[in-house]
Amino acid sequence: MDHSESPSAPTRRTRRTVIGLAILAAAVVAFGPGHGVLRILSMPLRRPGWDVWVGTFNGVALITVAALPLAALAVWALARRRLAAGVTSAWRMSLAEVGIVYGTVPWVWITMLPGDESGAVVSLAPLRDLHTVFEAGATFQILGNLLLFAALGLLAPLRFAALASVSRILALAAGCSVLVETAQYVLRLDRVSSVDDVLLNAAGAGLAALASRPWWRAPAEASSDRPRPAPVPGR
Repeated sequence: MDHSESPSAPTRRTRRTVIGLAILAAAVVAFGPGHGVLRILSMPLRRPGWDVWVGTFNGVALITVAALPLAALAVWALARRRLAAGVTSAWRMSLAEVGIVYGTVPWVWITMLPGDESGAVVSLAPLRDLHTVFEAGATFQILGNLLLFAALGLLAPLRFAALASVSRILALAAGCSVLVETAQYVLRLDRVSSVDDVLLNAAGAGLAALASRPWWRAPAEASSDRPRPAPVPGR
């Protein structure tokens, strides 16, 4: 049997994933409200103070968009280095590592911006804040909480075999969310530290992990199907 093409299978799968994501992004840009998005992102350019760039949602969003070519370059550099070292899953590992950082840091950054509450507020009653958000019609806040650790849930199982489990991703995202909520309270950021945020953050990561499950489950099943050496009988 010829196994010459088997090492490149993960690479081809990763490339197909990248191409699919690129097509999805192009479709959003082409058919989405591009004019409104560009107008929102250009707002920091009208007042280019450093506090506007790093202290507002628009500024962080614009920095994130501007950093996309650097993220792509980082993926390429890491993959080339690993390919030179003979790593077969170089592109997959590099894309996962950079994607986790690129897709998580901006959201965490935004959650650490000062809010509009009067002092630090703690809400430990499950689902109470969700009800308030629905009544206020601020569904974008729910979407933001779901996306906070979505990149972590999507890509961490692809990079770390120990995290190739939805339950472990849920636990990891919940732990990270507790740290964020605690930091908001300790730093007095005038935000609500809510248990509902923790639930939404973990749920978003879990859903993302389920979405990428076909990619991170296949290598695990392939490795488990490999024949194990027979135990050597004791002398």
